[in-house]
Amino acid sequence: MSTVILARHGETLWHAENRYAGSTDVGLTYQGRAQSFALGRWAAGQPLSAVYSSDLSRAVITATPSADALGLTVRIDPRIREVDFGQGEGLTSAEMREAFPEAAKNFQRRPGHCPLPGGESGVAAVDRAWPALEQIADGHDGPVLVVMHSTLMRLVLCRVLDMNLDRYRSAFPSVLNVALTTITLGAAPALHGYNVPLPD
Repeated sequence: MSTVILARHGETLWHAENRYAGSTDVGLTYQGRAQSFALGRWAAGQPLSAVYSSDLSRAVITATPSADALGLTVRIDPRIREVDFGQGEGLTSAEMREAFPEAAKNFQRRPGHCPLPGGESGVAAVDRAWPALEQIADGHDGPVLVVMHSTLMRLVLCRVLDMNLDRYRSAFPSVLNVALTTITLGAAPALHGYNVPLPD
C-alpha cells in the first residue's frame, strides 16, 4: 500500500475574507497559482507514482504542475472534493450566525456531525472520501500526491487517528495552502507528517 501525501489547494479568491468555499468552484488568486507551481517544483524531485485531485478547479489547477513535472496526468476523483456547506457556501462565520443562528451554533459546537442547512455532515464527507483514498493507496507502488481541501483533509486525519470528527478544528487548527500531510492507510492507518511547508 502506497504512502499518500495530501496537499491543500492554492489560495483562493475567498481566502482573505475567510469565506466557506465548500463545493463552490472558486478560482485561485495569483498567489494560489504561484503556490501550484511551487508544489510542482517540489514534486519534480519526488518519486511520485501518481497525482490525484478533487474535481474542483482550485484543486485541479494546483495539481497540474506536479503532474506535468513528472510526465503524468492528473487523475480526478469527485469523492475527494470539499465538504458541501449548503447555505453556508460563500459566507463568513459571522454571516452564518446572522443568517441561521441555531444551525451555525450547532455547526460550531459539533462540526463533524451537525451540517449547515442544506449541507453535508463531516461524517458523510469522510464516508465518501475514505474509500477513494484507500483505493488510491492500494492502486500504486510508490508515493501518491493527492490535492484536496482543508476541512475534508482534517476530517480524514481524525479518521486516521480514530478521533471524534467533532475535534477536527481543535486537533488540526489550520492547513496551509500546498503544505504536505503524509498518511498511510490499510490495517493500521497512521499520520507521518502534518501541515509541513514546502522547502524553500
